[in-house]
Amino acid sequence: MLKVGLTGGIGAGKSEVSRLLVECGAVLIDADRIAREVVAPGTPGLAAVVEAFGEEILAADGSLDRPKLGSIVFADPEQLARLNAIVHPLVGARSRELEAAAAEDAVVVHDVPLLAENGLAPLYDVVVVVDVSPETQLNRLVRLRGMAEADARARMAAQATREKRLEIADVVIDNDVPLEELQRRVRDVWAGLVRRARATQAPSQEPQE
Repeated sequence: MLKVGLTGGIGAGKSEVSRLLVECGAVLIDADRIAREVVAPGTPGLAAVVEAFGEEILAADGSLDRPKLGSIVFADPEQLARLNAIVHPLVGARSRELEAAAAEDAVVVHDVPLLAENGLAPLYDVVVVVDVSPETQLNRLVRLRGMAEADARARMAAQATREKRLEIADVVIDNDVPLEELQRRVRDVWAGLVRRARATQAPSQEPQE
């Protein structure tokens, strides 16, 4: 098994890269999706978040009001750290369960938005960073996601710097390109990951007695 950590700043196109890797044959473990699951209604995770931040972060149906919670934590590093201390251990435990269920020869891609921020690079055999310029990030968040520019800048500022992400990268995918070019680049990266996975599976040549 080859364990790949995939990360990138908000708006970099990491979700598109993970989708393309799955098309190539990767087993995807999506930290964002798991983060939603562990704070679903009725879970201990949601109860812990409500205890920490109050019932005002709940929607009318009892689910987590993500925009409301986001407005609290992304403007305050201490509050963000408080939330992460609740959610990250739950996400980590579930991720390990899913990884253990994958085939021995699988390329398992962990889609982890905050990989750099939380010092998680040593957990993976390979770290892949999806990279774009800050101008591209801001444009995508405002134009494609409909964020106010101030909110978009706050989300970007709450993450690691571009330089910090690139420092931990074994592979960089430049996504300041059209989709067709991105697809070609992802296929090239996938071929390299498969070679690495096969190399780790190659049996050692023991001398015969």
